[in-house]
Amino acid sequence: MKLRRTALAFILILASPVLARDALGIFGTWGAFRDAEPERCFAIAEPIEPSSGKWKPFVSVSHWPKQNIRGQLHVRLSRERSEDKFVYLTIDDRRWRLTAGKADAWSLSAAHDAYIIARMRAGRSMSITTVAATGGGFADTYSLKGAATAIDAAALGCAAPR
Repeated sequence: MKLRRTALAFILILASPVLARDALGIFGTWGAFRDAEPERCFAIAEPIEPSSGKWKPFVSVSHWPKQNIRGQLHVRLSRERSEDKFVYLTIDDRRWRLTAGKADAWSLSAAHDAYIIARMRAGRSMSITTVAATGGGFADTYSLKGAATAIDAAALGCAAPR
């Protein structure tokens, strides 16, 4: 029940009066949304442990129909990372290095996105690890409960031209 309240709070934070955002559904610890401008649909979750940082960390899988982008992984880290350290995503026993900026990370290619998403569908949890700019390692851990359904809802939300 606490996770569902957390997800609803996260949805309210994401909802902005400026954006025309449609909620497509809440599935376990994941939500699916559609934005009108720019046109995109995405499945999104926040880490199991709340962040005390400057921003809200999340992981999302997005679809941008006008750019012909389907299933793009994006991670917002809970804190700024050390620029000389890699960011890793781990699902079950499989680990990938991500490409990263100061506080965001993405997979290396569309093929990596597809493989990671397939593993997300079958996995129980995933974590993103790196070293903070202030030193010391950290991990953002996510439940994958509901991820597959939210990813499907987001894909369907942008499947038909509007």
